[in-house]
Amino acid sequence: MAHNQNVKNRIKVCYVANTDMAVKFLLLDQLKFFKNEGYEIYVVCSPGKWIKDIEKEGIKVKIIVFKREISPISDLITFFKLYFYFKKEKFDIIHTFTPKPGLLGQLAAKLAGAPIILNTILGFYFHERNSYLKRKFFILIEKIAARSSDLIFFINKEDFETALKEKIGRADLIRYVSDGIDISRFNPERFSEDFIKHKKEILGIDPKKKVIGIVGRLVKEKGYLDLFEAFKKVLKEFPNAILLVVGPLEPEKKDRIDPKIIKNFDIEKSTLFLGERTDVDEIYPLMDIFVLPSYREGLPHSVIEASAMGKPVITTNIRGCREVVEDGRTGILVSLKNPEKLAETLINLLENSEKGKKMGFKGIKKANKEFDERLIFDRIKKEYLRLVGGKL
Repeated sequence: MAHNQNVKNRIKVCYVANTDMAVKFLLLDQLKFFKNEGYEIYVVCSPGKWIKDIEKEGIKVKIIVFKREISPISDLITFFKLYFYFKKEKFDIIHTFTPKPGLLGQLAAKLAGAPIILNTILGFYFHERNSYLKRKFFILIEKIAARSSDLIFFINKEDFETALKEKIGRADLIRYVSDGIDISRFNPERFSEDFIKHKKEILGIDPKKKVIGIVGRLVKEKGYLDLFEAFKKVLKEFPNAILLVVGPLEPEKKDRIDPKIIKNFDIEKSTLFLGERTDVDEIYPLMDIFVLPSYREGLPHSVIEASAMGKPVITTNIRGCREVVEDGRTGILVSLKNPEKLAETLINLLENSEKGKKMGFKGIKKANKEFDERLIFDRIKKEYLRLVGGKL
């Protein structure tokens, strides 16, 4: 068993991501899995409030700042810090996530002579609605990064197919692995009627009211303005509905949303902002409908979680979202930036709760079958073992 490996022989893996939030909420289960498999796990990310939580799991964290926007001087400093850190620690595997760490991390790893370099694409930054030049620029960056990779993992099929079509990385070096969640945590059977009633009481939600929920960072890209516009129309038909918003503020993002904006939509009495939560598994059960009118996704965890919790999902017909939701079966796909259609769909589902329940039930089956994180970790582990066997 991997645990009995001599400590000297333990494979040293360094994961590189831009934020502590990405590590805590997207990658931590994967890091814990590989730690239990006997790997020695390190993380590089920007500073933040979740670092302590990551370290509690016995994972060593190195703080290196990744600026969100492109900034040549700061990016160069980051690049050299990564290079010297990799050189000093002599990792066996360096595995990068998110676009900027993907580029800087892989180039630094290559230069530092790391034997195995991997990248997971959580969603390309370009999409079909971008200008020709923007698209070409991002494709070029991905191609440069891919030249350092021994293997590139994709979490959604459309990005994988785009990579093949645009020749980002050689066909034999890219793998579609999907992505998943902790199915045992997002399991509706964990929560009794009493629990739900009590949780609503704590949050001050009237049990008679219909709850529409969204989980996502407070940025325009998640479709909040469309949702607020749509919800205003929903309230005309269902004055008792509540909009439950879970997600952190993003003060440094250009497209950040200030919760005060809901005054412009006249929905402040019916909207509840819960901020960033670690008990999101206990909040899905309070929802009647889950909604995510996002503009860009890799593979949206919140949609998978809501489906696994048996909630009907309304989301936009974009790559990533349409991979998780089967239109008409486990939820409904609506066209992008279309508040009218969104409102109509929400009203329709509020009127037909039986239809919603059926969709939720099918959503549970789909999530359990396709998005159980253990299946995904096993796929990644196989590739690790293959590369370690071939290269170390």
